[in-house]
Amino acid sequence: MALHLQTEIGKLKKKLLMLSAMVEANLSKAVQAVLNGDHELAKKVIKLDEDIDMHEIDVEEECLKILALHQPVAIDLRFVISALKINNDLERIGDLTSNIAHRSMHMSKQSVQDMPFDFEDMSQKTRQMLKNAINSLVNMDAALAHQVCRSDDEIDQINRQTFKVTRTKIKENPEKVEYYLNWRSISKHLERIADYATNISEDIIYMIEGVIVRHSYGEIESDSAIITKD
Repeated sequence: MALHLQTEIGKLKKKLLMLSAMVEANLSKAVQAVLNGDHELAKKVIKLDEDIDMHEIDVEEECLKILALHQPVAIDLRFVISALKINNDLERIGDLTSNIAHRSMHMSKQSVQDMPFDFEDMSQKTRQMLKNAINSLVNMDAALAHQVCRSDDEIDQINRQTFKVTRTKIKENPEKVEYYLNWRSISKHLERIADYATNISEDIIYMIEGVIVRHSYGEIESDSAIITKD
């Protein structure tokens, strides 16, 4: 029974890593679609999200099967529980990536104008967080997962600054409100992707160390608090 359980957990890990690779690759495509104003690439990103959704269902079913048939305990149970949560977070990243592609399609119809924030820098940092989170899962590296959690504050700060800049730009150029709102949405989507990468890392820490570290890296202000303060 124990050997069969380990075989099933091995299959689950492979499926989870495959989903991780799909999500990471699609995010890279979405970033390129924005940078190049590539309407066709953006459409491919949106289409690929359907594959991500189907794979997410497959991973969830695999997790539930293991729980029902093998009743794992200790580290095996932590792995399956963490896999369920990571699976859901990856699917949400896929949805946010699709949203970025939708924003890119809207913007590709408009003339090229100034970026209200350093999109390349923010997207690179966000993608690195996701990559590190996935690598920490592949290598069962708790130290790298902790590093991802500490990186989230920087993305939050960029998003807060983008909110302020786009609000000012809209006041100065009301005729460009749609353009700047698209950028604000993209910034927010990247910030949420970074949050999910942090969630994944927290679950990996739990999986490896058996310690719940959620909320221990400091609570970040909500959007409503930012609006009130500004």
